[in-house]
Amino acid sequence: MIDLSVLRLKNFRLLFASASLSNLGDGVIAVALPWLATLLTSDPVLIGLVAAARQAPWFVLSLPAGVITDRIAHARVLILCDTARFVTALLTLALALLATPGPEAVLLLAALAFTLGSAEVLRDNTAQSFIPALVPEQRLESANGLLWASEQAAGQLLGPPLAGVLIALTIALPFGFQAAGLLLAVLLVSRIARPTALEPRPMPAPFVTALKEGLAWLWHHAMLRRLAIAVGAFNFTGAMFWAIFVLYAQDVLGLDALAYGLLLTSAACGGVAGSLLGPAILKRTGPTRGLFIAMATFVLTAATLALSASHMLVAVMLAAEAFTTMMANIAAVTYRQRTIPAPLLGRVNAAYRFFGTGLAAFGALAGGVALALAAPLGAANALHLSYGLVACGAFILLIYGVFQLRLE
Repeated sequence: MIDLSVLRLKNFRLLFASASLSNLGDGVIAVALPWLATLLTSDPVLIGLVAAARQAPWFVLSLPAGVITDRIAHARVLILCDTARFVTALLTLALALLATPGPEAVLLLAALAFTLGSAEVLRDNTAQSFIPALVPEQRLESANGLLWASEQAAGQLLGPPLAGVLIALTIALPFGFQAAGLLLAVLLVSRIARPTALEPRPMPAPFVTALKEGLAWLWHHAMLRRLAIAVGAFNFTGAMFWAIFVLYAQDVLGLDALAYGLLLTSAACGGVAGSLLGPAILKRTGPTRGLFIAMATFVLTAATLALSASHMLVAVMLAAEAFTTMMANIAAVTYRQRTIPAPLLGRVNAAYRFFGTGLAAFGALAGGVALALAAPLGAANALHLSYGLVACGAFILLIYGVFQLRLE
């Protein structure tokens, strides 16, 4: 189990509370954003474009975000990012209230999703790089596990059903809710003590030189390089999976917004359990085996959606996939935090996530394109076929991982 005594550390406690508020808003938006897209258009490519726009900054901005993380005080970066997300949430609220359905409205929504994603890239990279400065090395698993638990409990367990309730009232409410949460998150981060020991070291090297240092370190570390590429390819399939899942829920399972939120909550239950139990399980299995279990579970989950329309079976598999994914996330993040030198942590983390998360934008777009190409088969058959492709791609990556990846 996670060692909760880490919450006695005031600075980490403030970061944890801020992240929890931010995660709750993100969970609401994760449902509301694609749902708003389906109200503005029925074109799966445009719906996939909105999902891709939110993921695209991981490919475009990850590397410069790493340099910024290592140059500027971490708390200051978090405040700026959450302030930008606050403004974006208000603009999206206005769009939800005023826009009329059509391609122009969807493109504007995609632009807002890109802006939101851009701030998330810098914030997430900074938060991960901040943790080792706030928590002793021997407590990193517990700190990471708590933050993942917060992401699942607030962002996946509570957020989706809350989004369903808010959407049922009006589609604009979820975005107002996110804005309020982000404002509180900014106030919490502003209270984190920032003595010199917690500040990133100033770097006299030019921006491009500093960026190259992070890339070079990652590329010359063979295992981190392989892990980044493998995780990136796997996240490509994961983005395909989730970009069209809202349509699977509507057209195959026949769910409304509230039921869709409750289905995502079933997955979140698995994610919360995985976050809390993950550190203890990883001590028994080892991080490498935990990673393989997560990859195999994702393959089985995609195959289930390819072959089944059972609400119960889909809910169970989503929960199992979320449980094992949290284990794998804890293993991978802790491995990076222990392996990468502190002065390079922001840049190397960003370079890793450039490969590991940057491909997700292309995956989301590919999911929409694959579904559009299969549309002549009918909505349900096209969705089943698309998930079959996801399962096949993920299985190939699992085989690669078994032979090439080791986290010990």
